[in-house]
Amino acid sequence: MYEMILYWSKEDDCYLVEVPELPGCMADGKTRAEAVANAEVIISEWIEVAKEDGRPIPVPRGRLVYA
Repeated sequence: MYEMILYWSKEDDCYLVEVPELPGCMADGKTRAEAVANAEVIISEWIEVAKEDGRPIPVPRGRLVYA
């Protein structure tokens, strides 16, 4: 699972989601749930286009674990 950064944009009047591991991958939504759901669709589309273009697809970094 790719990391998602979710925040409220007063300027856009909606929630925004950025996926830092996938350059340019962003989504929005009126609610947090809608923004995350839209981001999941955009992630799939980003990966599909990268495959078609022969670009490398980053492996999700996953969760940080501290000892």
